[in-house]
Amino acid sequence: LAQHQYLLPRLVGQWSHLERLGGGIGTRGPGETQLETDRRIIRRHIQKIEQELDKVRQRRDLHMERRKRAGLPMATLVGYTNAGKSTLFNALSSSDVIAQDQLFSTLDTVTRKLRLSSGGDLLLSDTVGFIQKLSPTVVAAFRATLEELQGSDVLVHVIDVTHAKAAEQAQVVDDTLNDLGLGDKPRILVMNKMDLVESKSTDGQPAFIPTSDKYPTVFVSARKKWNLERLLDEIEGTLLQIDELVDEEEEVEQASD
Repeated sequence: LAQHQYLLPRLVGQWSHLERLGGGIGTRGPGETQLETDRRIIRRHIQKIEQELDKVRQRRDLHMERRKRAGLPMATLVGYTNAGKSTLFNALSSSDVIAQDQLFSTLDTVTRKLRLSSGGDLLLSDTVGFIQKLSPTVVAAFRATLEELQGSDVLVHVIDVTHAKAAEQAQVVDDTLNDLGLGDKPRILVMNKMDLVESKSTDGQPAFIPTSDKYPTVFVSARKKWNLERLLDEIEGTLLQIDELVDEEEEVEQASD
């Protein structure tokens, strides 16, 4: 749905080179005819997908309810598109989620169970990559997927440190999370693709160095599976801090009663 809604308004530009061919008064050129055909096909796909979205939401709600009953903590990978989220997800979970260098390669939320060093279990989810200046219709298409972030205990924000606009991309993710009401949710910054730093930078430094004191930061290479244990330890430490805060709040509530 997101792909079709993203492409629909861009069809005009794709067929503009044919608009002047064979299009006299009262007639339609091949560009206009093909444009209308493509629009009709995409709109038909959009309608069909929208009808299936309700079923997807119902399954998602059922899965979330089961996770709550299981009592397992959840960490969710978020980040700009092509930051390496799916590669990191595969490396951490030994899965084979599609990891491609293209827009919207991951659309559905995928969840796997991991075993932490302490012996406890963790649910890890991979989500759609964010992009800048998405139209409201595309954002609406993603919302069903992004709403699952609400049930996550900690967000793992994956950033491509080699990208020239890494700082801007990180800000897009921050703004999107704030728009979804998730600005205060516990978060970990993951500086990914550290294995490519030297080949992408003339001075051997990443294109983007985080300066935030608000969130813990871990430097990794998902492709090389470097420093992933450190990341899992950081996730576990964040979950422990959340548990401690919850315990303190419960003690305060009991004392006030």
